[in-house]
Parts: sequence; structure tokens; C-alpha cells
Amino acid sequence: MVIRIAAVGDVHLDEDVVGRFRPALEELPDCADVLLLAGDLTRHGTEAEARCVAEEFGGLAVPVVTVLGNHDHQCDQVPQVVKVLEDAGITVLEGNGVVLDCAGGRLGIAGVKGFGGGFAGRCASDFGEPEMKAFVRTTNESAESLGTALRSLDCDMLVALTHYSPVPDTLVGEPLEIYPFLGSYQLGQAIDSAPTALALHGHAHAGTERGTTPGGVRVRNVAHPVIKQAYSVFHVGDQLDTDQVSAIGQSGSQRSWS
Repeated sequence: MVIRIAAVGDVHLDEDVVGRFRPALEELPDCADVLLLAGDLTRHGTEAEARCVAEEFGGLAVPVVTVLGNHDHQCDQVPQVVKVLEDAGITVLEGNGVVLDCAGGRLGIAGVKGFGGGFAGRCASDFGEPEMKAFVRTTNESAESLGTALRSLDCDMLVALTHYSPVPDTLVGEPLEIYPFLGSYQLGQAIDSAPTALALHGHAHAGTERGTTPGGVRVRNVAHPVIKQAYSVFHVGDQLDTDQVSAIGQSGSQRSWS
């Protein structure tokens, strides 16, 4: 049993970008069972930009599931953005999950935007000023909702979808000073709280593709500036070696990562 998952994040669509991804997206049924979008779909989070996303990623022959990113929140039009995407048939997750029936089995996807905070030994703490406590509270609540969603899904394969990174591994290449604004260790803990097969995120444009949670879950940074293609395709399932996640680029070249 193998499920094929296409993924990309940080496409930052606006009118001048519409159509760039569509030719490759039309080929998805030949190589993937589902497309996951790891946030930052728009440049500034406007309803007009959301319509560009709907035009580009709506009406595909495979299900499309997304989380929002920080850019998608910029103009405080999240309800309008979500409605436009959902009207186009795109499932938007935030602290919840969905189970899809794929040819290779039942795929459970739990998603949340996530938030910053940093990683073990170099992270923000729930102490001091109200503003700092609110910052860390947002991080904790986001991670807790992801963990709850992951543990609630009845499926054959489980995937976590976030915008912010759950590990520092995939941030390598970014300035160390901004790690706390790119992800948090709490997301990694949430992913490790369930039998997650794969974790996908974006946000770190100058980061690295692959990492691992402390519990051994494979993490992949699918930000478009990192993967440099329309999407990557990941094969997960019990017919693969348990220590391996394979990825096939949109160009067709295969890479297997242990």
C-alpha cells in the first residue's frame, strides 16, 4: 500500500503569477493521489489574490488540501480567503484534519498554520510581559490543536501539514537569528504524539529540504524557493522500507532519502 502525495508551499500568487504552475498541475493524476499546499498561497492575503489561487489550484483532478501561511493573514481577510478557496473545492485546515480515500489506502491529513517560538535551548518562554506570554500561548495552542487533530484521525497513513517548521533541521541556510520566527519545537512534539508518517511545511525560503523530528518522523520543507519546481511527490506506505521516504520531483527524477 503506497500513497502518492504532491506538495508545494510559498507560491505567493497574484495576477502576474497565475498560470505558471497550471501545466504541471494538470499532470498530477499521473503521479499523485493528492496535492498539499503548505501555506503562503498569496502575497498579502487579499480576497483578490485568493481568487488567483482558486484559479490556479482549483478544479484539479486530485483533491487539494491546504493550510494558510503568515502572508495569507497580512490583510486580515482570512474569512474571505478561506471562503474563496473552499468555494473552489480546496480544503482549508486549521487545527483539524481530513481523511481521503486514495487508491493506496485512507490518507489522514492534519493541518495547522503553526507559529514561531524557537527550538530546544533557544526558545521563547511563557514568562514576563503579557505580550511574550501571548506569543508563547499562540504557539502552544497551535501545536496542541495539531496534536489533537493528528490523534483523532482514523486512517492508514497520517501526514502533518504546517506552514511553520517543526524542526530546526529544515531551517539550515536561514540566519540563526530568525529561527524563532520560522518554527517551534512544540509542532515537532505534536507530530511525534501520533503515528505520523510524514510532516510537510514551508515558510523557510532559504532553508533545507529534509529533516527529522526527535521522534524520528521525516520532515520535508516544500517551500517553492527550496524545491525549485511546481511540486515534489512523496511516496509513503507500508510497501516502502520503514526507514525511507521517497520523493519524485515534477521533472520525474527520483530521490530516496533515508
